[in-house]
Amino acid sequence: MKPLFIILSAPSGAGKTTLCDLLLQHYPELCYSVSCTTREPRMNEEDGEDYYFLPEESFKRMIDEGAFLEHALVHDNYYGTLKQPVYDVLREGQCMLLDIDVEGAAQIRDTVRSLPDDDPLKQGFVDIFISPPSMAELKARLEGRATDSNEVIDKRIRNAQKEMARASEYMFHVTNDDLDTTFRRLCDIINTKAELI
Repeated sequence: MKPLFIILSAPSGAGKTTLCDLLLQHYPELCYSVSCTTREPRMNEEDGEDYYFLPEESFKRMIDEGAFLEHALVHDNYYGTLKQPVYDVLREGQCMLLDIDVEGAAQIRDTVRSLPDDDPLKQGFVDIFISPPSMAELKARLEGRATDSNEVIDKRIRNAQKEMARASEYMFHVTNDDLDTTFRRLCDIINTKAELI
C-alpha cells in the first residue's frame, strides 16, 4: 500500500474508536498518531503511547516554531498533532491514522491545501467523516455505555448535531449503521486512495 495520511472524525458514540482499532488490526502498515497535550497524565497513561505529555511552555514554543499540523486549547489544556512524526511515517512507506475532531480536521485540511502537490502529506491525504444512522440511534448508543449522566449525553448529542453539519467538508462521509459494512467501506476507500497515488 502506498503511504496515506488518513483522518477519521465522528461524533462521540458513532463507532470511530472501534473502527480505528479494526483498521489498525487489518493494515499492519498503519500507524496510529499520538497527540501532544499539556494536561497531566491520567492513571495508566504512558508518555509516548497515549499522549506526549509536554509542559505548557514547551507546547507554546512548538506552536511558535510551526511544529504542529493542528492544535487547540481545550478546557485549559493544549492538544496538538506534531508534523514530524506524520512525515516520518509517510517517508518510511507506511500510513498514518489520525482520530480527530472536526475543528482539528479543518486545520489540517487547510494546511494540506497550502502544500505543494508533490508533498507526501498532500498526496496521501484522505479524510472520512463517520456518522451514526440517526440521532435516536446515537442517543441509544450513548445511553447504552452507561458511563455518562443524562446531562453529558444531551451535551454530546448537541455537539454531534454541530459536527454532523460539517460532514460535507470531508472527502468521504460514511454512515455506521452496521459495523462490518462500515469497516468494509472504509477499507474500500483506503485501498482505492492508495491505488490513485
